[in-house]
Amino acid sequence: MAATDASNTTAGDTPIPEYDAIVIGAGMSGIYQLYRLRELGMRVRVLEAGSNVGGTWYWNRYPGCRCDIPSLSYSYAWSEELLHTWRWTEKYATQPEILAYARFVAETYDLRPLIAFETAVQTASFDAAANLWTIATDRGDSIRARFLIMATGCLSMPREPDIAGADRFEGPTYHTGRWPHAGVDFTGQRVAVIGTGSSAIQSIPIIAAQAAHVTVFQRTPNFSVPANNRPLTDEERGAWIENHANYLRMLRGTGMDVTEAPGAAQRAAA
Repeated sequence: MAATDASNTTAGDTPIPEYDAIVIGAGMSGIYQLYRLRELGMRVRVLEAGSNVGGTWYWNRYPGCRCDIPSLSYSYAWSEELLHTWRWTEKYATQPEILAYARFVAETYDLRPLIAFETAVQTASFDAAANLWTIATDRGDSIRARFLIMATGCLSMPREPDIAGADRFEGPTYHTGRWPHAGVDFTGQRVAVIGTGSSAIQSIPIIAAQAAHVTVFQRTPNFSVPANNRPLTDEERGAWIENHANYLRMLRGTGMDVTEAPGAAQRAAA
């Protein structure tokens, strides 16, 4: 389908823009989709509710937030140049570093002009006769596309705990998925943390170092192993670049990240 600047159908006197594809979300998947679709020669537009790229790493800024996938693996593979120009500093990157990486990629590959920031989708309807999606946003506009791609991920809607009487609590409350960008000072405070998932495991030690007292409420014990995080060396980076093609073949063949123990991963996949 050849995209045009506007369809023949109008909303009032304003033409409705048409694209080949609309991607919802400018996180890691949305950035990848945008790059790939543009490479195919498609006219594509990304709609992002936040004010910048990053997705999960834009919204989640709680203390200690970092990726639990090795940084070298948590990287785009579409460009040999990108492997050389970006240098991860740690085995497991922190949220600020991953967010900086997403911004670096968006700017390096000139993706930002194709993203509409602070634009949330309200409705999406499909016209089978016209074979087109019509997407309405909270800005009061509409756009159309043949393909609608949801790159919203599984972490875009934080789950608020449903606790009777929580509305009567008079102190401040925070959710790791919507952490204040300015940060929170817990010095001298009494803090309650609900849950012991990955976000809690990362944030509790840092909160406890500030707060006067921390109480953790756990429903189900979680399983965790030491991360053994450390700074990455030049030798590790060099080996990663040298063996990158082999790593990608192994990953696509097994669906597993085998950077730590390739022999064990291969046996598990057999």
